[in-house]
Parts: sequence; C-alpha cells; structure tokens
Amino acid sequence: MTPVMSQNRLAAVITTAREKLPTSEARLLLGHVLQKPLAWLLAHDDEVLDEAGLSAFKTLVTRRAAGEPVAYLLGYREFFGREFLTTPATLIPRPETELLVERVIEKVSLKVGDGETAIKHKSRRILDLGTGTGCIAITLALECPGVLVCAIDASKAALDVAQSNAQRLNANVRFLHSDWYAAVAGETFDVIVSNPPYIAAEDAHLTQGDLRFEPPAALASGADGLDAIRHIIATAPAYLNSAGELWLEHGYDQAEAVRELLDSAGFLHIEQYGDLAGIVRVSGGVCG
Repeated sequence: MTPVMSQNRLAAVITTAREKLPTSEARLLLGHVLQKPLAWLLAHDDEVLDEAGLSAFKTLVTRRAAGEPVAYLLGYREFFGREFLTTPATLIPRPETELLVERVIEKVSLKVGDGETAIKHKSRRILDLGTGTGCIAITLALECPGVLVCAIDASKAALDVAQSNAQRLNANVRFLHSDWYAAVAGETFDVIVSNPPYIAAEDAHLTQGDLRFEPPAALASGADGLDAIRHIIATAPAYLNSAGELWLEHGYDQAEAVRELLDSAGFLHIEQYGDLAGIVRVSGGVCG
C-alpha cells in the first residue's frame, strides 16, 4: 500500500481527526460522508477513503472544530427514536424535550389491559407552540394515534422544516404560521405544550457552544428569559377546554418562577418533573 493510501485508510483518517474532535463525533461525520453506520466503520477501518470523500470529511471536521453543531452538519438529530431534519432555522432537538413529550403522552393516554395503551378521547386536541423541527408535535401524533395535533411557529423557515419532517415520518399534523396563539383565535384545546425560548437575553451561554449557531428567537426571551413563558401561561386559559392542561419546558433555574406563574394564572394540580440529573425542567397544570 502506498503512503498516500495508508494515510487515507479510515482508521488513519479518524486518528488524524481526533486531534480536533472527539472520536465519537469524527466517526459520526465520517459515517455521514460515506453513508455508512458506525458498525460498518468499525468493521472496515482498513478501507481507503477516496480524495473526494477525504475532502468532504476534512471540511466537516473543520466546521465542527469551529463550533458548528453536529446536528446542522449532519442535517438531522434523533429524537424519540426518529430522525428529524434539523437546519440552522430550527432549534436542535434535545433529550430534556423528550421528558416533556413523555409527560404529555402520559396525560393523553390511559393504560388498559396488559400494558396496552389506549387514547382517552380520540378527539383530544393538542396545540404545540413554537414547534421548530416539529419534533414535539410529530412525536405526539405518532405515539398517540387519534389525537388531533396543531403546531405553530412564527418562523416560516422552521415550519418548512417541520412540514418536511411530518411528510417523511407520515405524521398527520396541522401546521400554522403564527405568533403564538394568533392563528388559533376562537379555538380551544385539551392540551397545550411548548418548548419556548427561555434563556435570558444577556446570558453568557448564548455565546458558547451550539447555542451560538441556533436561531436567537428560539432561545432568548427577555431580561430574565421568562417573557414567552409569561405570555403562554397568562393566555393559555382562553385556549384550553375545561380541565385542559398546559405543559412547558423551561430553564434549569426557573422551576419556582414557572410554578408561581402557573399558580397566579389559576392552574391547579401543578406538577413538575426533573431530568436524569434531578433538575426540574418540565412544569404543567390543569386549567382551573
């Protein structure tokens, strides 16, 4: 094997990339270039990467080393076991949002028989505010057959991504371009769910890591990060049916403030849930 071919072996290419990136990320990017799964890469690490592939891989490594999120480089992010198209027009789906979805699934589902799940009411209506990639709305539509899901976003570019995801995953979701509740005036829902922007506008985290590349409007919300949450909670009762529920994801340090907002708006049976680290990231309650 010539020296050039030796340098282009997959194992050598990964070793070189490790100077800039963690091995796991380097393998993800190489698998993307080759359209091969991790198991294939590990079993074929003596394969030789052609010049076009090597050039494409080096470009991705350089972009990732400069901070671009892996989800944007790959063009997708896994959420609830499904791949969602993800672009710089959308927030990147995150594990803590799966916690929010799990809680809503529990609320609209009823356990019957030997562990089977039935929907309480086939006509239950769910509104997803600020849908982004559509990961919340689409997952709920697929995991809870029979519910009617409406998803809203103020970004037309984000809605285009969400609609593409719904088509790819064969999910029946109604999408609306709207500033929060504006497009559903006069309608009511059984559940409102949202992963709204909740970072303080001057928070230093906005200039770090993946957040530097994500859409600012999907991240920051006022001086204390609670502007969007305040609006959603205060306005929700007008859009909820009797005993309807509101569920929100929020920041790691906002649990007490969100509970107080829910209580002040007349929500009852307020519940809060922590992530795997025990940090409360999801809050909700029943419309009083």
